[in-house]
Amino acid sequence: MLIHPQFDPVAIHLGPLAIRWYGLMYLVGFILFLLVGRLRVRQPSIAAQGWKAQDLDDMLFYGVLGVIFGGRLGYVIFYKLSFYLANPLDIFKVWEGGMSFHGGFLGVLVAMWLFTRRRGHSLLEGTDLIAPMIPLGLAAGRLGNFINGELWGRVTSPDSRFAMLFPQAAGEDAQWMLSHPQAMADQALATVFAQFHGLPRYPSQLFEFALEGVALFLLLWFFARRARPVGAVSGMFLVGYGLFRFLAEFTREPDAFLGLLSFGLSMGQWLSLPMIVAGVIMLVWSYRRAQVTSAA
Repeated sequence: MLIHPQFDPVAIHLGPLAIRWYGLMYLVGFILFLLVGRLRVRQPSIAAQGWKAQDLDDMLFYGVLGVIFGGRLGYVIFYKLSFYLANPLDIFKVWEGGMSFHGGFLGVLVAMWLFTRRRGHSLLEGTDLIAPMIPLGLAAGRLGNFINGELWGRVTSPDSRFAMLFPQAAGEDAQWMLSHPQAMADQALATVFAQFHGLPRYPSQLFEFALEGVALFLLLWFFARRARPVGAVSGMFLVGYGLFRFLAEFTREPDAFLGLLSFGLSMGQWLSLPMIVAGVIMLVWSYRRAQVTSAA
């Protein structure tokens, strides 16, 4: 059984100032966005649409605003609406954490609509362009979660090859044992808890790093290398992310204030299902539209 390395969340100490690993991961994500984007605009199908490397800097500016505002508002609305309605000023306390990918995704859509409208492109041309540029940034964010020892996974067997102790989860581990008295009958689990005052959990951040980040990037990069109908790459992103996130959520501990919802699914899974459905519809629509256009 592994133990979380307990990294110092501060990467660089500069007297009263501190540069945190999580902030650096955002920076790494933005840099990867630009690097992958410069490779992307060299592809013939993208260059034919008139996209240039110079567009990427402005696109990133719009995207950052969409991620920040959309991510925060998504967390407020999807996860803790009643709390923030009672404490509206806490919405602005972003340093306390609380960002939603699905909210950030919607924020980026709005930002891309504004950007592509100014540049004379359609929204789907813009989202097709950036879809393969996003996953490595997501991977960097999940790596930041792991370094911080946050968003840990669900309790698993100590014999699991993926089992890991998260000292940061000690308080939640104790509550879990109290709410699952039958777990004391599991001799291996009870022994681990007695010895380490913690429980073995999945390192779900690393699973999300591998699925939502690396696997999704490879899927989209190779899919987008060939010319595709407008909207197809965007549809594949929705299907790929939604499916990988849905699977990864089976190992991720649901938010304590929400728990599991209907049919034993987490909020992240319920928010991913519409993405999968929308992606399939978009893929079918884009290819049928292309067939009708070519036939005409």
